[in-house]
Amino acid sequence: MPRLADTPLSVLDLAPIREGGSAADSFRESVALAQLAERLGYTRFWLAEHHSIEGIASAATAVLIGHVAGATRRIRVGSGGIMLPNHPPLVIAEQFGTLETLYPGRIDLGLGRAPGSDGATMAAMRRDPYAGVEDFPQRLEELQGFLDDERPGQRVRAVPGQGTKVPIWLLGSSDYSARLAGRLGLPFAFAAQFAPGYLFEALRCYREAFRPSPQLAAPYALVGLPVIAAENDALAHYLATSAQQKFLNLIRGRRTFSQPPVEELDWTPLERAQVEQFLSAAIIGGPETVRDGLEAFLAATGADELMITTDVYSAEDRLTSYRLVAEARGR
Repeated sequence: MPRLADTPLSVLDLAPIREGGSAADSFRESVALAQLAERLGYTRFWLAEHHSIEGIASAATAVLIGHVAGATRRIRVGSGGIMLPNHPPLVIAEQFGTLETLYPGRIDLGLGRAPGSDGATMAAMRRDPYAGVEDFPQRLEELQGFLDDERPGQRVRAVPGQGTKVPIWLLGSSDYSARLAGRLGLPFAFAAQFAPGYLFEALRCYREAFRPSPQLAAPYALVGLPVIAAENDALAHYLATSAQQKFLNLIRGRRTFSQPPVEELDWTPLERAQVEQFLSAAIIGGPETVRDGLEAFLAATGADELMITTDVYSAEDRLTSYRLVAEARGR
């Protein structure tokens, strides 16, 4: 049974923009969080690709990864993830080959199938709405070819990129990427931070489908989950109302900046149930509550690594939460 003290912990950052803040503020706060995470012993710092969403500043994901990697020294920095259907595989290989060349041994390439946007934004990116649904494995194979050693007779090369062998992860919120990651022998990251209902089935599919590969000899499952730690349970639940407002606004068709916490939310019973479903994997509380929750989550999932996302309004409260989680681990 995995123990919290022995389990790598990592950070998923959506580069949130606060109500009253700016993208520039978000970038400064991401760097500060990455630097703290490095000092506290977190393993990775991943950023996610989203487009045309007012409250998220990580659209140019590879650029921001380079910015964070340049401001840190040891922590691995990567994507959680790059949406492969949005980009030509050659361009991704060149971007991440450049990052790997600049920051050797520190770059991860997590890939997803989702658009990271709505239909209108997909059209603005000139994206085929069906791309990535049927041809995702072919795109992935093409990308792997641009990052692997050059093949005899290969006419198109990623420069830089070719031969860098940047570690590829598959990300998912269902069993599709889980099965594909298993068949290809790749590490798998499940997004329980917004799709916890599929978690156990996806992990089962991944482990059953796994075949060893040059990259990975045994299955390796990373699970993302929401965690909000504060001095006590009451304060943590108060801070969590910012995340609840985000999902409530999503249900209502609104995408807004990160909102300050509130004492009470104005929601219907159905809306509350929907928000609670999105956040059913969340661990919220004081240090003891969070430690016990993480231990229980590890026991239930057998995850090899946990990637924490902390969605609170204040940058200082976010730093405090990650510090308390690291202290609760007891290493």
